[in-house]
Amino acid sequence: MIFTKYRNTFRWVMILLSFIIISLILWNTYVFFQNFKAEERSKMDIWAEAQSDFINSDTNANLDLTLKILSSNHTTPMIVINKDGSLGSYSNIDDSKVSDSSYVNKLILKFQNENKPIEIHYQNDLLASIYYGNSDLLNKLKYYPLALLLIIFLFGAVVFFFYKSNKNATENKLWSGMAKETAHQIGTPLSSLIGWTEILKSESVNPDYICEIEKDVDRLQTITERFSKIGSVPTLEPLDIIKETVDSYSYLKTRSSKLVAFELITPNTEILVNLNKQLYSWTIENLVKNAIDAMKGRGKITIEISELENDIKVSISDTGKGIPKNKFNTIFEPGYTTKKRGWGLGLSLTKRIIEEFHNGKIKVSHSEIDKGTTFQIALKRAIN
Repeated sequence: MIFTKYRNTFRWVMILLSFIIISLILWNTYVFFQNFKAEERSKMDIWAEAQSDFINSDTNANLDLTLKILSSNHTTPMIVINKDGSLGSYSNIDDSKVSDSSYVNKLILKFQNENKPIEIHYQNDLLASIYYGNSDLLNKLKYYPLALLLIIFLFGAVVFFFYKSNKNATENKLWSGMAKETAHQIGTPLSSLIGWTEILKSESVNPDYICEIEKDVDRLQTITERFSKIGSVPTLEPLDIIKETVDSYSYLKTRSSKLVAFELITPNTEILVNLNKQLYSWTIENLVKNAIDAMKGRGKITIEISELENDIKVSISDTGKGIPKNKFNTIFEPGYTTKKRGWGLGLSLTKRIIEEFHNGKIKVSHSEIDKGTTFQIALKRAIN
């Protein structure tokens, strides 16, 4: 309870602590880098002093220590340039490239940018200059803060996506629970309606009226099943896509305005596709209702089913206001709507039903402003 109450405060405290820790690590890395660089400079100063002693020594001097210092550099790349500009000596540089003067000049410029040259004097005269670069270890240390930041960024991204997915999963469970509860609540009055329908059959009521009432009750049962299956993996079975489309089409046609003309174009043969009956009818219903809204209750809707080898295409066309090309993908996003009322979930649900549950594709295949739109569903034929 306490954690839940102060969850946001705890989250910001953790973010602040993480920022402080990262800043301390980066600062310590910077300080260590500068100290290491100063230590290399000190070593090169000692080397330069040894070089000066070697040049200025007489023939009887003991040079064991001096020679040991001069031969101790195994890590720092270095070039000694004489007063006249000629190459004196070098260490930790590729022997095969030293003969190339342009390569040596580039190295000198690079070393000058990395470290200040050290001059060797004899009796106040300049004898040579030592140009030296950063060692391999120092160069690697330069990229350590960047690598650390990258690791921290990746870690933060993992935490963010985990939190986001966990939040989405919680929301999905909430919506699934609400949908199942809605289905349960609808079930009680629906049972009563079925009972009243049976009573009406025993009375002298026009059978056509009872038939239409039964169709509406069946539709309510279908809607209840849809809600009860939200959050569950739908079961697919080989069904005739023509029959399923005709059933949805016929129901919507009888309950739409007479100002809306319907046309259905289908092959004469049965076409089996792995479908979930309730979810597929939901898809057709959403697309047809969107088409009617786009036409403002007046126009023509054409549903065409065609075969293309193993693919089955279901096209739903209207003569409505059309969709701009830059909105072809946006319209499938949750919450997108052009209506004053509505949640903008119809097309996003349709896309999820087709692409996630039926492994198909849905898209806007064609649209012209003030002329109409065609949605196309692509599904695979069921393998016998």
